[in-house]
Amino acid sequence: MTQLLRGAPVAKHMQEQSASRVAALVQEGIMPTLALVRVGNRPDDLSYERGILKRAEAACVQVQTTVLPQDCTTHDVLDAVDAANQNPNIHGVLLFRPMPEQIDQVAVCAALNPHKDVDGITQGSLYGVFAHEPRGFAPCTAEAVIRMLDFYEITLEGTHAVVMGRSLVVGRPLAALLLARNATTTVCHSKTHQAERLCASAQLVIVATGHPQSFSAVGANPNQVVIDVGITWDETTQSLVGDVDFASVEPVVKAISPVPGGIGSLTTAVLIDHVVTAAERSIA
Repeated sequence: MTQLLRGAPVAKHMQEQSASRVAALVQEGIMPTLALVRVGNRPDDLSYERGILKRAEAACVQVQTTVLPQDCTTHDVLDAVDAANQNPNIHGVLLFRPMPEQIDQVAVCAALNPHKDVDGITQGSLYGVFAHEPRGFAPCTAEAVIRMLDFYEITLEGTHAVVMGRSLVVGRPLAALLLARNATTTVCHSKTHQAERLCASAQLVIVATGHPQSFSAVGANPNQVVIDVGITWDETTQSLVGDVDFASVEPVVKAISPVPGGIGSLTTAVLIDHVVTAAERSIA
């Protein structure tokens, strides 16, 4: 019977660990604090913020929010980032993206201190991921995949893993994280020939293409673990769907993460874990 890799138990475990670590930091006079920098009031940003606030409260992590008007300038956002960088009581910073088109988002991301970059958006953080050095943090979604695999005790060392997708948010950093754990990693993308054949030979497939049903049973095998990173609103079914054709793949594989209820529920837990780690590093 196929095992469903649900995110809720993983998130609960991480939340309990974070709360315990926060209690130890408070004893040292350190209150882990996350700064949120948001431009405007996009509904998806507000929804994500509510999830962050709920997760932070459960772990006793403090949150400070800076909200800038929709018509603000790059200089305004840079000032907010600089203020967070210079504040020793702020340990992590999350920038809501995408920002309005008048904002030079590249410049804003580059201005963030990598030590406070808890969402892995700076070049320094990405270098740390690819060089396997503790500089900054991995993108939250990419690390959420690793956390899920570890929680369910899925072996990575020596495993042939296929990552479908090559974005800097998930695909490429995730491939680097898997390599650091001694997996033999193949990255597939839209120009890859016979991607399904590559997947069919893999023990682990992680699908992060951003396109619903981009992985089907054709690329599956009975000894395979499939992690679905995608999440899209399907107008036809009026439901959230992943990048995997769940109906065809689930009966075939050994284990699979569902959508919703899989990786998406872990992202904020990883974010809060990063804030706590950043606070710990500040006194190391």
